[in-house]
Amino acid sequence: MNLPPKVTDRAFARLAEIGAAAQGQALRVAVEGGGCSGFQYEIKLDAPAEDDMILEGQGEQVLVDSVSLPFLSNAVIDFTEELIGARFVIENPNATSSCGCGTSFSM
Repeated sequence: MNLPPKVTDRAFARLAEIGAAAQGQALRVAVEGGGCSGFQYEIKLDAPAEDDMILEGQGEQVLVDSVSLPFLSNAVIDFTEELIGARFVIENPNATSSCGCGTSFSM
């Protein structure tokens, strides 16, 4: 069963911190073919499109297009700050493997 992805409070808080909604933008999370493991995530600020699933929290939005949605079923979209940098991350239970870059995975 396909469940929508979840977005953590930390991810919504980061979007609010950078003022995404105030700029008319939302965080787009998409899955594309390619990368070193077969699929890769595309994470960027974008405007909503007609076929997007919109996840909302703290006055901010995360967008997932209808093609990417099955690949992100029950995934968790989070924001992390580590010594090597800060970034949005995706914990995807559908991925069977991923590479060290954190943006490429296989199913």
